[in-house]
This record gives sequence, C-alpha cells and structure tokens, in this order.
Amino acid sequence: MPQILGSSISYRVAVGPQQGRKAFMIRTLRPSDRPNPGQERVAKANGFSLHAGISCEGHHKNKRERLARYIARPAVAVPRLSVSSTGKVVYTLKTPYRDGTTQVAFEPMDFIARLAALVPKPRINLTRYHGVLAPNHRWRGLVTPAKRGKGARRTENTEIRTPAERYSAMTWAQRLKRVFKIDVEVCGRCGGSGKVIACIEDQDIIDRILTHLRNKEPGTPPLLPTPPSRAPPGTLPLFAGSEPIATTPNKQGCH
Repeated sequence: MPQILGSSISYRVAVGPQQGRKAFMIRTLRPSDRPNPGQERVAKANGFSLHAGISCEGHHKNKRERLARYIARPAVAVPRLSVSSTGKVVYTLKTPYRDGTTQVAFEPMDFIARLAALVPKPRINLTRYHGVLAPNHRWRGLVTPAKRGKGARRTENTEIRTPAERYSAMTWAQRLKRVFKIDVEVCGRCGGSGKVIACIEDQDIIDRILTHLRNKEPGTPPLLPTPPSRAPPGTLPLFAGSEPIATTPNKQGCH
C-alpha cells in the first residue's frame, strides 16, 4: 500500500510492466502561461495540493451548501470514465490542467490500484482539525459547542470518563439506530415505545431460542399481543427450552 499511495500522488504507474513511469496524459489544449485568476491561495508541492481560495460567510446558505457538496464529492466521477479502443481506462478531467491535459489514461490494473489508494485505512480519522480545534489543544474546550477538550471547565458534579468509557456508554440499540436507522425501541406493529431490558449474547442460548421457534408445531397458536389476565402484571414469560425470557409490555400491550 505505501507504494500504491506514493504512485497515486506522484502520477506514476503503480503496477504492471510500466511501473514507476509517469501516467499517460492526453493533452488537447495549449499550455497556459498566465496564472488563473483567484489562484493566489492555491499551492502544489510533492503531489499534494492545498486550495484555500474559497470562503463563504455564515449567512450565505447556498454558497455554504455548494462548498460542502464540493468537499464531500466522490473521488471519481463515473460519467467521465470510458474505455478506449486499446483497452485503457480513460478519465476526462472536469477542469483542464494548466499544461493542457484534459484526459488521463490508465491500464486496467493500474486503475484498480488507484482506486485501492482511495480506500481509507481502518480506524483512522478522515477529518483532521488544527489550531484551537485540534484534539489536544488547551483551548479546544472553550471554543467547541460540546465543550469537550483539555480547556473545558468541569464542575464538581461532572463525571470524568475515559474515551473508552464514553465509547462503551453507547448501547448496541443506539448504535443500530445510528448506523442502520433500525430503531428496536419502537414496536413494528403498533408504533408504540418499548424498552430493552436484556441483551442475550450467549451463543448457546441464542441457538436454543431460535431452534425452539423453528421447531414449534404448526398448530401452536401465536403469541398474544397482550399478556393473559392471570399472568403476573407487567411480565409475560416466554420459554425457550428451560430458559425463561421476561419482556415488558408497552402501553399498547406489545412486547
């Protein structure tokens, strides 16, 4: 991966017989000798580029949305991809380079290597903050809305938790809702609210419950949405083998 990343930012072929050579550029325009207007705050060095020439005020909602869409744009625009008659993958640039380059051609394997270089490594931050917004800056707690950081003012009743404790404080139901938009605390039949009272993680018990549900006789009546009148108030025992599971009904009587 380091070799693929280095080839990607230096416009060199990453794999194949042409490895190490410059990527094939297709120039259809004459090079521009004059600097483009508004490029005073654009810098390029060693394959990296920094563009600080665009800004917007806080009340410019349309411009802010356009800037956010530009930052969050995908790395490759599929409509500008094509395959040449020689079998090469040709990518058409939206804005020609100053040297007149309008297209870049890749061998198929080299193009796959370029895509692999765009995949972020696991467990890394894709957004990096600097200055007072940096994670370890002593003033970060004074300027962020959440008041998190080294400079945050803590009261006597504020509970101090480590990053691992804050991460583990989120339940699996909250993570399921946050990532997949699946809210298990809302009944799928009546829409009422429910409460998770237990999380079964033992694989043996899970297998026994699923086996019991699969092996139920066809004539077995389905579970009632409300507990029988003679059952203890607030609970309905469901037996899977010899392990009872207690559920709490919501206001509508669903479990």
